[in-house]
Amino acid sequence: MVSQTEVLSEILRTSPCVELLRLRNRQLIILFLFKTFYHRQSAVPFESLRMQLADYLNAMHVEQDEENGITAFDTFEEKANKYIQRWTDKGFLRNYQEETGEVFYELSLYTSKVIDWLLSLKREEFVGTESKFMNLFGQLKELVEFTNEDKEERIRMLEEKKREIEHQIQAIRAGGDAEVFEEYQILPRFKQISLSAKELLSDFKEVEENFKSITKDIYRKHAEGEYSKGDILGFTFDALENLQQSSQGKSFYAFWDFLLTPSLQHTWDGLIEQLYDTLDDKRLETGDTFLKNMKQYLYIAGKKVYQANDKMAEKLSRIICENGTMPTVITQRVIADIQSSLLVLAQKGITPDVSLEIETLPDINMPLERKLTLEQNTEISYRQALEMASTDISEARSAGNLFVQNRIDRRLLKQRIQHTLRRKHQVSLGDVIEENGGLSQGLSELFGYIGAVRDFRHTISANRTQEVVFDKAQHKAIVIPEIIVVR
Repeated sequence: MVSQTEVLSEILRTSPCVELLRLRNRQLIILFLFKTFYHRQSAVPFESLRMQLADYLNAMHVEQDEENGITAFDTFEEKANKYIQRWTDKGFLRNYQEETGEVFYELSLYTSKVIDWLLSLKREEFVGTESKFMNLFGQLKELVEFTNEDKEERIRMLEEKKREIEHQIQAIRAGGDAEVFEEYQILPRFKQISLSAKELLSDFKEVEENFKSITKDIYRKHAEGEYSKGDILGFTFDALENLQQSSQGKSFYAFWDFLLTPSLQHTWDGLIEQLYDTLDDKRLETGDTFLKNMKQYLYIAGKKVYQANDKMAEKLSRIICENGTMPTVITQRVIADIQSSLLVLAQKGITPDVSLEIETLPDINMPLERKLTLEQNTEISYRQALEMASTDISEARSAGNLFVQNRIDRRLLKQRIQHTLRRKHQVSLGDVIEENGGLSQGLSELFGYIGAVRDFRHTISANRTQEVVFDKAQHKAIVIPEIIVVR
Protein backbone atom coordinates (compact mmCIF):
# COMPACT_ATOMS: atom_id res chain seq x y z
CA MET A 1 0.00 0.00 0.00
CA VAL A 2 1.33 3.43 -1.00
CA SER A 3 1.92 5.70 1.98
CA GLN A 4 0.51 9.23 2.17
CA THR A 5 4.06 10.57 2.19
CA GLU A 6 4.74 8.95 -1.19
CA VAL A 7 1.43 10.22 -2.56
CA LEU A 8 2.21 13.76 -1.40
CA SER A 9 5.69 13.55 -2.86
CA GLU A 10 4.30 12.43 -6.21
CA ILE A 11 1.78 15.30 -6.23
CA LEU A 12 4.48 17.88 -5.46
CA ARG A 13 6.66 16.49 -8.22
CA THR A 14 4.17 15.95 -11.06
CA SER A 15 0.88 17.79 -10.41
CA PRO A 16 0.04 20.71 -12.78
CA CYS A 17 -1.65 22.35 -9.76
CA VAL A 18 1.69 22.69 -7.98
CA GLU A 19 3.47 23.75 -11.18
CA LEU A 20 0.93 26.54 -11.72
CA LEU A 21 1.54 27.87 -8.20
CA ARG A 22 5.32 27.74 -8.72
CA LEU A 23 5.31 30.09 -11.73
CA ARG A 24 6.82 33.53 -11.21
CA ASN A 25 3.92 35.19 -13.03
CA ARG A 26 1.35 33.01 -11.24
CA GLN A 27 -0.72 36.00 -10.08
CA LEU A 28 -1.01 37.43 -13.58
CA ILE A 29 -1.81 34.02 -15.10
CA ILE A 30 -4.30 32.84 -12.47
CA LEU A 31 -6.19 36.15 -12.47
CA PHE A 32 -6.56 36.06 -16.26
CA LEU A 33 -7.74 32.44 -16.25
CA PHE A 34 -10.18 33.26 -13.44
CA LYS A 35 -11.67 36.29 -15.23
CA THR A 36 -11.91 34.50 -18.58
CA PHE A 37 -13.13 31.04 -17.62
CA TYR A 38 -14.19 30.59 -14.00
CA HIS A 39 -17.71 32.04 -14.17
CA ARG A 40 -18.21 30.85 -17.74
CA GLN A 41 -19.36 27.27 -18.28
CA SER A 42 -19.01 27.30 -22.07
CA ALA A 43 -15.65 26.96 -23.83
CA VAL A 44 -13.88 29.96 -25.43
CA PRO A 45 -12.91 29.96 -29.15
CA PHE A 46 -9.19 30.27 -29.86
CA GLU A 47 -9.42 33.62 -31.66
CA SER A 48 -11.47 35.16 -28.86
CA LEU A 49 -9.07 33.80 -26.23
CA ARG A 50 -6.03 35.06 -28.12
CA MET A 51 -7.49 38.58 -28.50
CA GLN A 52 -8.52 38.78 -24.83
CA LEU A 53 -5.10 37.59 -23.67
CA ALA A 54 -3.25 40.00 -26.00
CA ASP A 55 -5.27 42.93 -24.64
CA TYR A 56 -4.67 41.74 -21.06
CA LEU A 57 -0.90 41.43 -21.58
CA ASN A 58 -0.85 44.90 -23.14
CA ALA A 59 -2.79 46.38 -20.22
CA MET A 60 -0.49 44.67 -17.70
CA HIS A 61 2.62 45.81 -19.65
CA VAL A 62 4.06 42.30 -19.88
CA GLU A 63 7.37 42.61 -21.73
CA GLN A 64 9.05 39.25 -21.19
CA ASP A 65 8.66 35.98 -19.34
CA GLU A 66 11.63 33.64 -19.59
CA GLU A 67 9.73 30.74 -18.02
CA ASN A 68 7.22 30.74 -20.89
CA GLY A 69 9.57 31.76 -23.72
CA ILE A 70 8.19 35.32 -23.96
CA THR A 71 10.66 37.94 -25.21
CA ALA A 72 10.47 41.72 -25.43
CA PHE A 73 10.63 41.48 -29.24
CA ASP A 74 7.38 39.49 -29.50
CA THR A 75 4.17 41.29 -30.37
CA PHE A 76 1.35 40.91 -27.86
CA GLU A 77 -0.44 38.55 -30.28
CA GLU A 78 2.69 36.37 -30.45
CA LYS A 79 2.99 36.44 -26.66
CA ALA A 80 -0.66 35.37 -26.37
CA ASN A 81 -0.07 32.48 -28.78
CA LYS A 82 2.96 31.30 -26.80
CA TYR A 83 1.14 31.51 -23.49
CA ILE A 84 -1.88 29.56 -24.78
CA GLN A 85 0.35 26.85 -26.24
CA ARG A 86 2.42 26.60 -23.05
CA TRP A 87 -0.64 26.52 -20.78
CA THR A 88 -2.14 23.73 -22.87
CA ASP A 89 1.09 21.71 -22.83
CA LYS A 90 1.39 22.13 -19.06
CA GLY A 91 -2.19 21.01 -18.43
CA PHE A 92 -3.52 24.38 -17.25
CA LEU A 93 -5.94 24.52 -20.20
CA ARG A 94 -7.48 21.83 -22.32
CA ASN A 95 -8.77 22.18 -25.86
CA TYR A 96 -10.91 20.31 -28.35
CA GLN A 97 -11.77 20.75 -32.01
CA GLU A 98 -15.29 20.94 -33.40
CA GLU A 99 -16.37 19.45 -36.72
CA THR A 100 -15.94 22.86 -38.37
CA GLY A 101 -12.25 22.84 -37.40
CA GLU A 102 -12.56 25.61 -34.80
CA VAL A 103 -10.58 25.00 -31.60
CA PHE A 104 -12.13 25.77 -28.20
CA TYR A 105 -10.42 26.12 -24.82
CA GLU A 106 -11.57 25.62 -21.22
CA LEU A 107 -10.05 25.29 -17.77
CA SER A 108 -8.50 21.95 -16.93
CA LEU A 109 -9.43 20.04 -13.81
CA TYR A 110 -6.14 21.08 -12.18
CA THR A 111 -6.59 24.83 -12.73
CA SER A 112 -10.18 24.67 -11.46
CA LYS A 113 -8.97 22.97 -8.28
CA VAL A 114 -6.25 25.60 -7.78
CA ILE A 115 -8.75 28.46 -8.09
CA ASP A 116 -11.26 26.71 -5.82
CA TRP A 117 -8.55 26.17 -3.21
CA LEU A 118 -7.33 29.77 -3.39
CA LEU A 119 -10.87 31.10 -2.99
CA SER A 120 -11.34 28.84 0.05
CA LEU A 121 -8.42 30.64 1.76
CA LYS A 122 -10.44 33.85 2.02
CA ARG A 123 -10.96 34.81 5.64
CA GLU A 124 -14.67 34.87 6.40
CA GLU A 125 -16.30 37.61 8.48
CA PHE A 126 -17.59 34.90 10.79
CA VAL A 127 -17.26 31.13 10.84
CA GLY A 128 -20.56 29.26 10.86
CA THR A 129 -19.54 26.70 13.45
CA GLU A 130 -23.15 25.98 14.39
CA SER A 131 -24.18 25.22 10.80
CA LYS A 132 -21.07 23.11 10.18
CA PHE A 133 -21.62 21.10 13.35
CA MET A 134 -25.32 20.55 12.57
CA ASN A 135 -24.37 19.46 9.06
CA LEU A 136 -21.85 16.98 10.48
CA PHE A 137 -24.35 15.85 13.09
CA GLY A 138 -27.02 15.25 10.43
CA GLN A 139 -24.63 13.33 8.19
CA LEU A 140 -23.46 11.27 11.16
CA LYS A 141 -27.03 10.31 12.05
CA GLU A 142 -27.78 9.45 8.42
CA LEU A 143 -24.63 7.33 8.14
CA VAL A 144 -25.42 5.41 11.33
CA GLU A 145 -29.05 4.90 10.29
CA PHE A 146 -28.39 3.63 6.79
CA THR A 147 -25.52 1.34 7.75
CA ASN A 148 -27.54 -0.43 10.43
CA GLU A 149 -28.98 -3.72 9.15
CA ASP A 150 -30.91 -4.47 12.36
CA LYS A 151 -34.58 -4.16 11.38
CA GLU A 152 -35.79 -3.61 14.94
CA GLU A 153 -33.26 -0.83 15.47
CA ARG A 154 -34.30 0.83 12.17
CA ILE A 155 -37.94 0.71 13.28
CA ARG A 156 -36.99 2.31 16.59
CA MET A 157 -35.15 5.15 14.78
CA LEU A 158 -38.10 5.76 12.45
CA GLU A 159 -40.56 5.75 15.35
CA GLU A 160 -38.38 8.34 17.11
CA LYS A 161 -38.41 10.55 13.99
CA LYS A 162 -42.18 10.11 13.79
CA ARG A 163 -42.65 11.26 17.42
CA GLU A 164 -40.47 14.33 16.82
CA ILE A 165 -42.46 15.31 13.71
CA GLU A 166 -45.82 14.78 15.45
CA HIS A 167 -44.65 16.87 18.42
CA GLN A 168 -43.72 19.76 16.05
CA ILE A 169 -47.10 19.53 14.28
CA GLN A 170 -49.02 19.60 17.55
CA ALA A 171 -47.00 22.55 18.86
CA ILE A 172 -47.74 24.60 15.72
CA ARG A 173 -51.46 23.69 15.81
CA ALA A 174 -51.56 24.75 19.45
CA GLY A 175 -50.50 28.25 18.42
CA GLY A 176 -46.75 27.93 18.76
CA ASP A 177 -44.29 29.41 16.31
CA ALA A 178 -42.62 27.25 13.67
CA GLU A 179 -38.87 27.03 14.10
CA VAL A 180 -37.18 29.39 11.59
CA PHE A 181 -33.47 29.87 10.99
CA GLU A 182 -31.94 33.20 11.90
CA GLU A 183 -29.51 35.13 9.68
CA TYR A 184 -26.40 33.65 11.33
CA GLN A 185 -27.81 30.18 10.53
CA ILE A 186 -28.99 30.87 6.98
CA LEU A 187 -25.90 32.41 5.36
CA PRO A 188 -23.37 29.74 6.41
CA ARG A 189 -25.69 26.96 5.22
CA PHE A 190 -26.24 28.74 1.91
CA LYS A 191 -22.47 29.08 1.40
CA GLN A 192 -21.93 25.42 2.22
CA ILE A 193 -24.54 24.36 -0.34
CA SER A 194 -23.07 26.66 -3.01
CA LEU A 195 -19.54 25.41 -2.29
CA SER A 196 -20.65 21.77 -2.50
CA ALA A 197 -22.36 22.52 -5.82
CA LYS A 198 -19.17 24.02 -7.27
CA GLU A 199 -17.13 21.05 -6.04
CA LEU A 200 -19.59 18.81 -7.84
CA LEU A 201 -18.53 20.35 -11.17
CA SER A 202 -14.92 19.42 -10.39
CA ASP A 203 -16.08 15.86 -9.75
CA PHE A 204 -17.64 15.79 -13.22
CA LYS A 205 -14.36 16.95 -14.74
CA GLU A 206 -12.52 14.20 -12.88
CA VAL A 207 -14.84 11.53 -14.30
CA GLU A 208 -14.30 13.05 -17.75
CA GLU A 209 -10.53 12.85 -17.25
CA ASN A 210 -10.89 9.16 -16.37
CA PHE A 211 -12.64 8.49 -19.70
CA LYS A 212 -9.95 10.44 -21.53
CA SER A 213 -7.28 8.45 -19.70
CA ILE A 214 -8.81 5.21 -20.99
CA THR A 215 -8.85 6.68 -24.52
CA LYS A 216 -5.15 7.60 -24.23
CA ASP A 217 -4.34 4.06 -23.09
CA ILE A 218 -6.19 2.72 -26.15
CA TYR A 219 -4.12 5.00 -28.39
CA ARG A 220 -0.92 3.87 -26.68
CA LYS A 221 -1.66 0.14 -26.88
CA HIS A 222 -2.69 0.46 -30.52
CA ALA A 223 0.42 2.50 -31.39
CA GLU A 224 2.73 -0.02 -29.78
CA GLY A 225 1.45 -2.67 -32.19
CA GLU A 226 1.95 -5.49 -29.67
CA TYR A 227 -1.73 -6.00 -28.93
CA SER A 228 -4.41 -7.59 -31.09
CA LYS A 229 -7.83 -6.06 -31.64
CA GLY A 230 -9.25 -8.55 -29.15
CA ASP A 231 -6.71 -7.54 -26.51
CA ILE A 232 -7.50 -3.83 -26.94
CA LEU A 233 -11.23 -4.55 -26.88
CA GLY A 234 -10.87 -6.63 -23.72
CA PHE A 235 -8.74 -3.93 -22.08
CA THR A 236 -11.35 -1.27 -22.87
CA PHE A 237 -14.26 -3.27 -21.50
CA ASP A 238 -12.30 -4.12 -18.35
CA ALA A 239 -11.36 -0.46 -17.83
CA LEU A 240 -14.95 0.67 -18.36
CA GLU A 241 -16.30 -1.96 -16.00
CA ASN A 242 -13.77 -0.97 -13.34
CA LEU A 243 -14.75 2.67 -13.77
CA GLN A 244 -18.48 1.94 -13.61
CA GLN A 245 -18.10 -0.36 -10.61
CA SER A 246 -15.87 2.09 -8.72
CA SER A 247 -17.40 4.34 -6.07
CA GLN A 248 -16.80 7.38 -8.27
CA GLY A 249 -18.43 5.75 -11.31
CA LYS A 250 -21.47 4.49 -9.40
CA SER A 251 -21.93 7.90 -7.83
CA PHE A 252 -21.69 9.68 -11.20
CA TYR A 253 -24.15 7.42 -13.05
CA ALA A 254 -26.62 7.52 -10.15
CA PHE A 255 -26.45 11.31 -10.07
CA TRP A 256 -26.77 11.53 -13.87
CA ASP A 257 -29.98 9.46 -13.73
CA PHE A 258 -31.21 11.79 -11.00
CA LEU A 259 -30.38 14.85 -13.11
CA LEU A 260 -32.41 13.52 -16.07
CA THR A 261 -35.52 12.64 -14.00
CA PRO A 262 -38.22 15.25 -14.86
CA SER A 263 -40.00 15.08 -11.49
CA LEU A 264 -36.76 15.61 -9.57
CA GLN A 265 -35.78 18.48 -11.87
CA HIS A 266 -39.13 20.13 -11.17
CA THR A 267 -38.64 19.67 -7.42
CA TRP A 268 -35.11 21.09 -7.64
CA ASP A 269 -36.29 24.17 -9.55
CA GLY A 270 -39.03 24.78 -6.99
CA LEU A 271 -36.62 24.54 -4.07
CA ILE A 272 -34.09 26.90 -5.66
CA GLU A 273 -36.76 29.47 -6.51
CA GLN A 274 -38.19 29.27 -2.99
CA LEU A 275 -34.71 29.65 -1.45
CA TYR A 276 -33.84 32.82 -3.37
CA ASP A 277 -37.29 34.29 -2.72
CA THR A 278 -36.73 33.74 0.99
CA LEU A 279 -33.31 35.41 0.82
CA ASP A 280 -34.86 38.39 -0.98
CA ASP A 281 -37.69 38.67 1.57
CA LYS A 282 -35.19 38.67 4.43
CA ARG A 283 -32.93 41.09 2.50
CA LEU A 284 -29.93 38.81 2.84
CA GLU A 285 -27.25 39.65 0.26
CA THR A 286 -25.23 36.62 -0.85
CA GLY A 287 -23.83 37.84 -4.16
CA ASP A 288 -23.81 34.23 -5.40
CA THR A 289 -26.27 33.15 -8.10
CA PHE A 290 -24.49 29.90 -8.95
CA LEU A 291 -27.31 27.69 -7.64
CA LYS A 292 -29.81 29.35 -10.01
CA ASN A 293 -27.92 28.01 -13.03
CA MET A 294 -26.46 24.92 -11.39
CA LYS A 295 -28.72 22.45 -13.21
CA GLN A 296 -27.61 23.84 -16.57
CA TYR A 297 -23.94 23.81 -15.52
CA LEU A 298 -24.18 20.20 -14.37
CA TYR A 299 -25.92 19.16 -17.57
CA ILE A 300 -23.16 20.73 -19.68
CA ALA A 301 -20.46 19.07 -17.54
CA GLY A 302 -22.24 15.70 -17.69
CA LYS A 303 -22.64 16.01 -21.45
CA LYS A 304 -18.88 16.45 -21.78
CA VAL A 305 -18.39 13.21 -19.87
CA TYR A 306 -20.57 11.37 -22.35
CA GLN A 307 -18.78 13.07 -25.26
CA ALA A 308 -15.48 11.77 -23.88
CA ASN A 309 -17.09 8.33 -23.70
CA ASP A 310 -18.29 8.65 -27.32
CA LYS A 311 -14.80 9.64 -28.47
CA MET A 312 -13.37 6.56 -26.80
CA ALA A 313 -16.02 4.38 -28.47
CA GLU A 314 -15.26 6.00 -31.85
CA LYS A 315 -11.54 5.26 -31.51
CA LEU A 316 -12.27 1.68 -30.52
CA SER A 317 -14.64 1.28 -33.48
CA ARG A 318 -11.95 2.52 -35.87
CA ILE A 319 -9.47 -0.01 -34.54
CA ILE A 320 -11.92 -2.88 -34.91
CA CYS A 321 -12.96 -1.86 -38.44
CA GLU A 322 -9.40 -1.45 -39.76
CA ASN A 323 -8.76 -3.19 -43.07
CA GLY A 324 -6.08 -5.85 -43.11
CA THR A 325 -4.91 -5.51 -46.74
CA MET A 326 -1.18 -5.05 -47.36
CA PRO A 327 -1.20 -1.33 -48.40
CA THR A 328 -3.41 -0.52 -45.44
CA VAL A 329 -1.22 -2.49 -43.05
CA ILE A 330 1.90 -0.65 -44.25
CA THR A 331 0.17 2.72 -43.82
CA GLN A 332 -1.06 1.72 -40.39
CA ARG A 333 2.45 0.71 -39.35
CA VAL A 334 3.83 4.09 -40.42
CA ILE A 335 1.03 5.89 -38.55
CA ALA A 336 1.59 3.67 -35.51
CA ASP A 337 5.31 4.51 -35.54
CA ILE A 338 4.50 8.24 -35.66
CA GLN A 339 1.96 7.87 -32.84
CA SER A 340 4.43 5.87 -30.76
CA SER A 341 7.09 8.57 -31.16
CA LEU A 342 4.61 11.31 -30.26
CA LEU A 343 3.50 9.39 -27.17
CA VAL A 344 7.09 9.14 -25.97
CA LEU A 345 7.52 12.89 -26.45
CA ALA A 346 4.20 13.60 -24.72
CA GLN A 347 5.27 11.59 -21.67
CA LYS A 348 8.40 13.73 -21.46
CA GLY A 349 6.40 16.96 -21.87
CA ILE A 350 8.04 17.83 -25.20
CA THR A 351 6.07 19.53 -27.98
CA PRO A 352 7.53 18.46 -31.34
CA ASP A 353 8.01 20.85 -34.22
CA VAL A 354 6.14 18.74 -36.79
CA SER A 355 6.43 19.44 -40.52
CA LEU A 356 6.04 17.63 -43.83
CA GLU A 357 8.66 17.33 -46.55
CA ILE A 358 7.51 16.81 -50.15
CA GLU A 359 9.79 14.42 -52.01
CA THR A 360 8.66 15.51 -55.49
CA LEU A 361 8.21 18.91 -57.07
CA PRO A 362 4.75 20.36 -56.41
CA ASP A 363 2.30 20.44 -59.33
CA ILE A 364 0.97 23.99 -59.55
CA ASN A 365 -2.10 24.52 -61.73
CA MET A 366 -3.02 28.09 -62.65
CA PRO A 367 -5.85 27.97 -65.23
CA LEU A 368 -5.87 31.74 -65.87
CA GLU A 369 -2.13 32.22 -66.24
CA ARG A 370 -0.69 33.63 -69.49
CA LYS A 371 0.99 30.87 -71.44
CA LEU A 372 4.69 31.13 -72.17
CA THR A 373 5.43 30.93 -75.89
CA LEU A 374 8.15 31.83 -78.41
CA GLU A 375 5.62 32.65 -81.12
CA GLN A 376 5.17 36.28 -81.98
CA ASN A 377 1.78 37.89 -81.69
CA THR A 378 -0.01 38.42 -84.97
CA GLU A 379 -0.39 42.10 -85.69
CA ILE A 380 -3.88 43.16 -86.69
CA SER A 381 -4.11 45.89 -89.30
CA TYR A 382 -7.32 47.79 -90.00
CA ARG A 383 -7.72 48.80 -93.64
CA GLN A 384 -11.16 50.31 -93.37
CA ALA A 385 -11.66 53.70 -91.69
CA LEU A 386 -14.53 54.06 -89.27
CA GLU A 387 -17.26 56.51 -90.20
CA MET A 388 -18.35 59.29 -87.87
CA ALA A 389 -21.80 58.78 -86.33
CA SER A 390 -24.52 61.17 -87.38
CA THR A 391 -25.94 61.51 -83.82
CA ASP A 392 -24.49 62.53 -80.47
CA ILE A 393 -23.56 59.89 -77.89
CA SER A 394 -25.96 61.41 -75.37
CA GLU A 395 -28.83 60.23 -77.58
CA ALA A 396 -27.82 56.56 -77.28
CA ARG A 397 -30.32 54.56 -75.18
CA SER A 398 -27.71 52.46 -73.33
CA ALA A 399 -25.04 55.11 -72.89
CA GLY A 400 -26.38 56.12 -69.49
CA ASN A 401 -25.27 52.77 -68.08
CA LEU A 402 -21.65 53.82 -68.60
CA PHE A 403 -22.01 56.70 -66.15
CA VAL A 404 -24.20 55.15 -63.43
CA GLN A 405 -22.32 55.12 -60.14
CA ASN A 406 -23.48 52.11 -58.11
CA ARG A 407 -21.21 52.46 -55.11
CA ILE A 408 -21.09 49.28 -53.06
CA ASP A 409 -20.96 49.92 -49.31
CA ARG A 410 -18.58 47.14 -48.25
CA ARG A 411 -19.01 48.05 -44.59
CA LEU A 412 -22.77 47.49 -44.84
CA LEU A 413 -22.24 44.08 -46.45
CA LYS A 414 -19.82 43.15 -43.68
CA GLN A 415 -22.37 44.19 -41.04
CA ARG A 416 -25.00 41.99 -42.68
CA ILE A 417 -22.67 38.96 -42.48
CA GLN A 418 -21.86 39.73 -38.82
CA HIS A 419 -25.56 40.08 -37.97
CA THR A 420 -26.33 36.66 -39.48
CA LEU A 421 -23.39 35.01 -37.67
CA ARG A 422 -24.72 36.23 -34.32
CA ARG A 423 -27.69 33.89 -34.80
CA LYS A 424 -25.94 31.03 -36.59
CA HIS A 425 -22.61 29.31 -36.06
CA GLN A 426 -22.04 29.07 -39.82
CA VAL A 427 -23.92 30.21 -42.90
CA SER A 428 -23.48 30.14 -46.66
CA LEU A 429 -22.96 33.36 -48.59
CA GLY A 430 -26.10 32.63 -50.62
CA ASP A 431 -28.19 32.42 -47.45
CA VAL A 432 -26.78 35.76 -46.23
CA ILE A 433 -27.78 37.40 -49.51
CA GLU A 434 -31.23 35.82 -49.45
CA GLU A 435 -31.89 36.88 -45.83
CA ASN A 436 -31.08 40.49 -46.77
CA GLY A 437 -33.51 40.67 -49.70
CA GLY A 438 -31.22 39.49 -52.51
CA LEU A 439 -28.96 41.57 -54.75
CA SER A 440 -30.29 45.02 -55.61
CA GLN A 441 -27.15 46.24 -57.39
CA GLY A 442 -26.36 43.29 -59.60
CA LEU A 443 -23.09 41.45 -59.91
CA SER A 444 -21.08 44.30 -58.43
CA GLU A 445 -22.89 43.78 -55.11
CA LEU A 446 -22.17 40.03 -55.27
CA PHE A 447 -18.47 40.72 -55.81
CA GLY A 448 -18.65 43.14 -52.86
CA TYR A 449 -20.00 40.31 -50.68
CA ILE A 450 -17.21 38.00 -51.85
CA GLY A 451 -14.66 40.69 -50.98
CA ALA A 452 -16.19 41.17 -47.52
CA VAL A 453 -16.03 37.41 -46.84
CA ARG A 454 -12.23 37.64 -46.75
CA ASP A 455 -12.48 39.39 -43.37
CA PHE A 456 -14.16 36.31 -41.85
CA ARG A 457 -13.20 32.70 -41.34
CA HIS A 458 -14.59 30.88 -44.36
CA THR A 459 -14.28 27.80 -46.56
CA ILE A 460 -14.85 27.47 -50.30
CA SER A 461 -16.18 24.16 -51.59
CA ALA A 462 -15.15 23.49 -55.19
CA ASN A 463 -17.39 20.41 -55.40
CA ARG A 464 -20.59 22.16 -54.31
CA THR A 465 -22.15 25.16 -56.03
CA GLN A 466 -24.89 27.66 -55.27
CA GLU A 467 -27.05 29.70 -57.63
CA VAL A 468 -27.38 33.40 -56.85
CA VAL A 469 -29.97 35.57 -58.65
CA PHE A 470 -28.51 38.98 -59.50
CA ASP A 471 -31.30 40.33 -61.76
CA LYS A 472 -34.82 39.28 -60.76
CA ALA A 473 -36.50 41.27 -63.52
CA GLN A 474 -34.52 39.54 -66.27
CA HIS A 475 -34.37 36.19 -64.39
CA LYS A 476 -30.59 36.20 -64.49
CA ALA A 477 -28.52 34.15 -62.08
CA ILE A 478 -24.92 33.08 -61.65
CA VAL A 479 -23.54 29.79 -60.30
CA ILE A 480 -20.68 30.20 -57.80
CA PRO A 481 -18.79 27.72 -55.59
CA GLU A 482 -20.42 27.33 -52.18
CA ILE A 483 -18.84 29.76 -49.69
CA ILE A 484 -19.40 28.93 -46.01
CA VAL A 485 -18.73 31.71 -43.48
CA VAL A 486 -17.91 30.52 -39.94
CA ARG A 487 -18.29 32.49 -36.69
